[in-house]
Amino acid sequence: MAAGVGVAGASVGLLGVATPASAALSHPGLLHTQADFDRMRSRVMAGDQPWQAGWERLTANPHSHPGWTPNPQETIRRGGGSGENYPILYNDIHAAYQNALRWKIQGLTSHGDTARDICNAWSATLQEITGDTNASLALGIYGYQFANVGEIMRGYPGFDFGRFQTMMNDIFYPGNLDFLVRRHDTCPSHYWANWVLCNMNSILAIGVLADDQSKIDWAVDYFFNGVGQGSILNAIPHLHENDTLGQWQESGRDQGHTLMGVGQMGAFCEMAWNQGYDLYGAHDSRFMKACEYIARYNLGNSVPFTDYYWESGHNCDPNWHTQISDHSRGQIRPVWERVYNHYGVRRGLSVPYTAQFASEVRAEGGGGDYGSTSGGYDQLGFGTLTCTR
Repeated sequence: MAAGVGVAGASVGLLGVATPASAALSHPGLLHTQADFDRMRSRVMAGDQPWQAGWERLTANPHSHPGWTPNPQETIRRGGGSGENYPILYNDIHAAYQNALRWKIQGLTSHGDTARDICNAWSATLQEITGDTNASLALGIYGYQFANVGEIMRGYPGFDFGRFQTMMNDIFYPGNLDFLVRRHDTCPSHYWANWVLCNMNSILAIGVLADDQSKIDWAVDYFFNGVGQGSILNAIPHLHENDTLGQWQESGRDQGHTLMGVGQMGAFCEMAWNQGYDLYGAHDSRFMKACEYIARYNLGNSVPFTDYYWESGHNCDPNWHTQISDHSRGQIRPVWERVYNHYGVRRGLSVPYTAQFASEVRAEGGGGDYGSTSGGYDQLGFGTLTCTR
């Protein structure tokens, strides 16, 4: 049995997974709980660091300003050439998220109204998300991000929560499930870990948003047993140095997508944690070992590498990575505070490389702070404000 730490009211089972003690779901219960918001508010009001620095990153971001005008579309297209318009969606989602954070921390209804109005505009308008296979990225990334906004705004006056749930259940969820089951009729290992993880995140987040335990169960089971590259043993296929470092599935591809994997698996583990599942501790904290491996290499240090084999396409063609990639090495993404504050603070474990990278990124920004392209919006960010303990 691997070591794992549960949460209050939960029992720890095999592989370090905490099983919830009851079927009742916690709300808000995705990336942030009410206890998290209470902590943020008290620390910011007191001017404590580094929360204050994180707050200043948030308030300086134009997406966080009240009165953001949404631009809802009936059709969102990602991939396939002409007609791509998905930046409209991710900009509106990040504006809604950042205003929702400011409302929960500062209490100004101008921010709450802005987040609500963005959610209502999209749930009244959006009909489909399409394109080429890249539509699966949009369904996954923006699905889990938008669900997080809806979860924060649950119960806000004037928020059409039922219609928002319907949008998530009817437009995002079917595409998430189809991708994880069918993978556009490709080999099980064809798609990179980040593609799989973002769709896992969306199903888990929609399950909590919609109080649908079956979706949560499906996503958690996939984390352990899914055939795609986002399940934990596929995402972290090799261990090194007496099982202290975990090689990431995309390490031989490039470091930008590898860092995205830290953000995606970190989000999955945190959302599950807030519903009573300790996936951070699964397989002897295997994800922690991957964070240390990725941080160590991206901080300029050497790491061991085992040749990585996978199959791709409709015919499962063989492929090999024979060395780690230095492409995008050292890239800054706001993904480190969440994993550092779980392993290093909540759990009190030694994670020197993760801690160092978190300190170098601090204070984390969010969408709009890391460029205008989609990669700058793959993470909701602001972990210094939201995750510091």
